[in-house]
Amino acid sequence: MDIKTASALRRLRLVSAPEAVSFLLLLVCSVLKRTTDFNAVPVMGAVHGILFILYVIFWADAWNRAKWPLRTAALYFLLSVLPTGGFFAERRLRRETEDAVDAVIASRARQEQDGVAKA
Repeated sequence: MDIKTASALRRLRLVSAPEAVSFLLLLVCSVLKRTTDFNAVPVMGAVHGILFILYVIFWADAWNRAKWPLRTAALYFLLSVLPTGGFFAERRLRRETEDAVDAVIASRARQEQDGVAKA
């Protein structure tokens, strides 16, 4: 896996938790709007909308770069529309990103060893 793929996974991971938090806050604001005079739905709706759009853009980029099977891509998209799904996506993506970075480091170390061995 190359560094661009690892970066795409990292971007998706970094936006998944804030997107989940904004979704939960939007749900709380929706309840408060109907039960009190407090109405923060327009603000939280905009914040959540921006984060969701970023998630979808980063999801598409990660799917394209990581060459996920359809099932994996569908799972990450499904997690984006569940209220707490972003937290689960973040955890899975953290593991996947760490594995990708480890693979890049190992590949570079092998290349350096091959270069030293040939010299």
